[in-house]
Amino acid sequence: MDSNKFDLVIVGGGIVGLATAMRLLEKHPRLKLAVLEKESQLAQHQTGHNSGVIHSGIYYKPGSLKARTCVLGRKALIDFCDRQGVPYKICGKLIVAIRPEELPQLEEFARRGNANGLKDLALIGPERLKEIEPHAAGLKALYVPETGIINFRRVAGAFALRAKELGGEILTSHEVKGIRIGQEELVLETSAGAVRTRHLINCGGLFSDELAQKMPKPEQAADEDVRIIPFRGDYYHLVPERSNLVRGLIYPLPDPLFPFLGVHLTRTIHDEVEAGPNAVLAFAREGYRKTDLSLTDLYKILSYRGFWSLAGRYWKTGLAEFHRSFSKRAFVRALQQLVPEIRDEDLIPGGAGVRAQAVSAAGFLVDDFVIRQTANAIHVLNAPSPAATASLAIADTIVGMASQAFALRH
Repeated sequence: MDSNKFDLVIVGGGIVGLATAMRLLEKHPRLKLAVLEKESQLAQHQTGHNSGVIHSGIYYKPGSLKARTCVLGRKALIDFCDRQGVPYKICGKLIVAIRPEELPQLEEFARRGNANGLKDLALIGPERLKEIEPHAAGLKALYVPETGIINFRRVAGAFALRAKELGGEILTSHEVKGIRIGQEELVLETSAGAVRTRHLINCGGLFSDELAQKMPKPEQAADEDVRIIPFRGDYYHLVPERSNLVRGLIYPLPDPLFPFLGVHLTRTIHDEVEAGPNAVLAFAREGYRKTDLSLTDLYKILSYRGFWSLAGRYWKTGLAEFHRSFSKRAFVRALQQLVPEIRDEDLIPGGAGVRAQAVSAAGFLVDDFVIRQTANAIHVLNAPSPAATASLAIADTIVGMASQAFALRH
């Protein structure tokens, strides 16, 4: 068989693509499968730039794909890590209400968590809050004991290793430049030559919408169109001598209008305390620095009508986020609402991540995961947080779709 011809190709070597490859090969061991990754190493973007939190499923609307896959995926992730020896820690977290008007939302999250099957949730007052996090402040908090921390880049590497053990191929430095559609195959024109496949799964993250646009669209209403808008999240670290201010994970109540969790404090698996991220429009899809600019990416953002509808609705919030991005003092003030003792000199700059956030043509931030199917392809068009936690459950969803739609043999 042609070494560059496959039954199925997954584009994107992040955690969702690698989890999907592993799960497909577990169910269909005879499948000739490859993962194409444009970078020289795996998990270089969203997977490798997040805060490493194993999410519980507390935030998500009961019955949504996010809620189902986060809860199932968390359990599957922990089972996998136990078998493979990947370190993690279930440390719990606090979601803190600092103003009276936030209390109803805190109670709503408790209801959602219970509906999603979370265990041992507790609404607690200031005294219990101080017992868990002595330096934190708040009127009331929701304690979520099933939240944890992990290194998702390491998890992705374990998925990749298992996929290769099952016979899959991982092809790095293979950026998909174009797709030619034949009668019985797709020809992927990559930076390392042509790759032929019968079927495609698009886990392209920040470029998933552009990859989907190279394929014939399914029959769908125009208002179902979604585009990726990149949002950069900046991080700081607490200096080591002040890391005692945070024992675990401390979160604010998120803005109910946005699928972002707000600037929070996380003691990572490496025993550092990370602060952030915020959420600001990035001027490049891989714009990890404030100065990064891609005229092509920016043009595509500005020419999308959904962006202008979004901007018109939430421009005040956007300006506030930009101010916090460029003002360390504003960032510190946000953190001081959770831990009043934090000072400007306690923070040193950390890294940044870019979130691939789908926006609808009507100008709304798409809250749930979006996975769409065509005759010979499946496209993951919105998989931001908690996709890393949910990766194995998302993969199982994709495998179920692919097994049926592509008539895969066992």
